[in-house]
Amino acid sequence: MRLQNLQIIVTSPPAPGWGGQYWIFVKLTTACGIEGVGEVYASAVGPDAMRAVIEDVFARHMEGENPENVELMFRRVYSSGFTQRPDPTVMGAFSGLEMACWDILGKARDRPVWAMLGGKMNLKIRAYTYLYPLPHHDLTEFWTSPDMAAEAALDAVDRGYTAVKFDPAGPYTIHSGHQPAMFDISMSVAFCKAIREAVGDRADLLFGTHGQFNTSGAIRLGHAIEPYTPLWFEEPIPPDNPLEFTEVAKAVRIPIAAGERLTTKAEFAILLRTGGVKILQPALGRAGGIWEMKKLAGLAEVFNAEMAPHLYAGPVEWAANIHLAASIPNLLMCETIETPFHDDLISGAIKVENGFITPPEAPGLGITLNEDLARAHPFTGTGLHLQMQEEPCDYQNGNAFAGGAPLKA
Repeated sequence: MRLQNLQIIVTSPPAPGWGGQYWIFVKLTTACGIEGVGEVYASAVGPDAMRAVIEDVFARHMEGENPENVELMFRRVYSSGFTQRPDPTVMGAFSGLEMACWDILGKARDRPVWAMLGGKMNLKIRAYTYLYPLPHHDLTEFWTSPDMAAEAALDAVDRGYTAVKFDPAGPYTIHSGHQPAMFDISMSVAFCKAIREAVGDRADLLFGTHGQFNTSGAIRLGHAIEPYTPLWFEEPIPPDNPLEFTEVAKAVRIPIAAGERLTTKAEFAILLRTGGVKILQPALGRAGGIWEMKKLAGLAEVFNAEMAPHLYAGPVEWAANIHLAASIPNLLMCETIETPFHDDLISGAIKVENGFITPPEAPGLGITLNEDLARAHPFTGTGLHLQMQEEPCDYQNGNAFAGGAPLKA
C-alpha cells in the first residue's frame, strides 16, 4: 500500500454550532484504492491557511509512504524544519492524516482500529456531555442560569449520562489568566449547587474552565466549589505554564484535568511528572494522532493518571477517540456531542445509549463520512474554529461564556 491522494473538506455545522465554527475532514486514498478519513482539530490559523499546511505535511512527509509506517511519518513531521518540539498547527495537520491512515489499515485488514491497538479493553465506554440548552431554553439566558443548567443536567442524567460538564466561571479572553470576579465565583457556586441538587449522586459534576485564571484565582474558585465534590476542575490556568498546575493541585481538593490544547506526549509528560494533572484530556485531532495518544496512555498509567479524550469538533475525531478509549486500561470517560448533524455525517454508526458507547465492530474507524452532506455545508466565514474575546474580565457588569458556540463570522 502507498498513500497517493488527499482530499480536504471544510464543513460548517448548522446553528447553533455545537462543536465549533467549522470542522476539517481529510480523506486519504492509497494507490490500491483504499480510502480512510480523519479530522484535523487545529485552529491557530484559518481553514484556508490550514488547508495549505495539511497539503504540505502530506506532500512532504506522507505521500507515497506505506500507511503502516505511522511512527516513521510522525518522526518526520515532529522533526520537520529542525524543530523536534510540539507545534500545534503542524502536528494538528498530521493528527487528522494519521487517523486516516489507521482507518485505511483497519479496512485493509477487515478489523476495527481498536483491534490493532491491543484489542478491546473496554466493552463499553462511559460518555459525558456538556450542558447545552434544551429546546425551550433561551439561548442567551441559559449560560448564566443555574436553574436552566440544572434542568439540562437532569435531562441528560435521565437519558443515562453519569457525568455532565458546565463552565459558568467567566469570560474566555485573551487576557487570561486573571482573577475571577467575585460574582463569577458566586455564579459558579450557584451552578454547582443547583446541578448537584437536581441530579443528586446519580452523576459526577465536571467543572470546566478554559484556562481563564491565574494560579491564585484558580485556587480561590476551586475552594469555593469544593463542597459540591466535582470529579474534575478542568484547565483552571492557561496551558503555557505547566508547573503552576501543581500549585493548584496542591491547594484544591478536586482532581485537575487538562489537555485539550496540548500537543504530543512531550507536553503532557510535564504535567504527569510534576503531579499537577491526573486526568488527561487529549484532542486526538491536535495532539499527534491515535498512536501518539496510545503512548500517552501508557505513560499516564505509570502515574496513576486517567484518560478522558476531549471533543469539541466533529464525529470523525469522536470515532478516533472511541477506538483509543476501547483499547486502554486507564480510561475515565469520553466527551460526546449529540446533534442531528453529527449523527447524520456518520449515518448513526456510533451512538450513545443509556450513557455509554459501544465500540464499533466495522473495519477501520467504523464510520463512513457522508461527503455530500459535509460539502453541502461549506464554511463561508472569516473566524476561527474557536475565538477568544479581546475584552478583559468585567468586574462591574458580569460575564458569560456562551458554551463555545461563537457567532458565525
